[in-house]
Amino acid sequence: MEILLLGIYSFFVWLIFIKLKWLPWTTPWKVAVAIFPIVCIAAMLLLLNIFAPTTTDVRVVNYVVPVVSQVRGRVVDVPVENNRPVKKGDVLFTIDTTPYQNAVDSLQARLASEEARVGAERAKLEEIQAKLADVNTSERQLTEQLKEATGQVASQSASLQLAQKRVVQNTELVSTGAGNRFDLEQAQTNVDELTARLAAARASEQQIREKLSGRVGGDLANVAEVKAQIATAQAQVKVSQAQADNTRAELATARWELTQTTVRAPGNGTMVNVMLRPGFFVAGMPFNEVMTFVDNEYQIFALFGQNELHQVAPGNEVEIVLETYPGRIIKAHVDSVIWAQAQGQLDASGDLPRTTISTPPGRFPVKLLVAEHDRAVFLAAGARGAAAIYTDHLGFLHIIRKVLLRVGSYLNYVIIKHSISLGH
Repeated sequence: MEILLLGIYSFFVWLIFIKLKWLPWTTPWKVAVAIFPIVCIAAMLLLLNIFAPTTTDVRVVNYVVPVVSQVRGRVVDVPVENNRPVKKGDVLFTIDTTPYQNAVDSLQARLASEEARVGAERAKLEEIQAKLADVNTSERQLTEQLKEATGQVASQSASLQLAQKRVVQNTELVSTGAGNRFDLEQAQTNVDELTARLAAARASEQQIREKLSGRVGGDLANVAEVKAQIATAQAQVKVSQAQADNTRAELATARWELTQTTVRAPGNGTMVNVMLRPGFFVAGMPFNEVMTFVDNEYQIFALFGQNELHQVAPGNEVEIVLETYPGRIIKAHVDSVIWAQAQGQLDASGDLPRTTISTPPGRFPVKLLVAEHDRAVFLAAGARGAAAIYTDHLGFLHIIRKVLLRVGSYLNYVIIKHSISLGH
């Protein structure tokens, strides 16, 4: 840049003093001509580097995804080729699905069997619960029968007492000759009959009480037995349901593994390092990379010296020139300055911190975002170039920087190589 400015300045000096002779070529003018460009160029460069800093270290960085297999098996198809573009979802390679399909079929059959068993056990549980309802109904019936039997005993007891009084009365009447002996015999017969009925009623009451007294944990024996059967059936249903759920989870995993036998492109990009061929065996390990996917999405970073960034702010205009596009200016703006370096980090260890650290002069990356109308431009991963940031101050200097940047862009057309000797 300095050489270009000196060349332009020398042209005007030659034109004014030598060609047109507008001014005399004397010693004072010679000294002035020699000092003026030094002062002006130094001042201009100082201001340019502060308010329109530039760098020759611009890097295009693409996302790179190592492609690995999630499952192990033998590769049967590789439809992609090296250094060819792919779209999201395109098949990269396919693994033999036989063992994974067999696992899915086996688990599906096992799950169907276990679900059928769960259904049968649920039906059995419902049957036992219905039986419990019947047993509870029977208990209520016994309670009602006990009440009825108790009432019957009380009724028979009252009738027997009345009949016994009549026997006493008739006996007294017969002994005095005032009563009929037939009435006495009839009263005695009634007493015997009522005594037999009372005994039968008490026996029935005792029998019902014995049925109701046979309890386990507060329930009738048959009720307790049915409840125990229900608890057993419920536990069995839970066990069978857990087995079915476990099989269902295994089936989901097996189905997922089956889908992973077909590996697809994670996005739009280019496949590189495709060395995989049908017949290869992939191990399904995270570090067993079989090919590499380079995403079309990219990031651009420009590295600047620390003292060049104190006037830079997000949103500042940026112009980029890349060696891959001679003569082209790519518009962008500052996204952010990454104020962090590996040199500013000390790893935790048992060693004492070093008191002397020898590092090269630090430079910080500035993340650049390409303008909307230039985002369709293909930027190769690893492309290098130069960039200039135009801050919000001294806008008239930006014109000089833009001119110099464009001149440098056109110089990318010049290709200089060392000569190659073809002789012996």
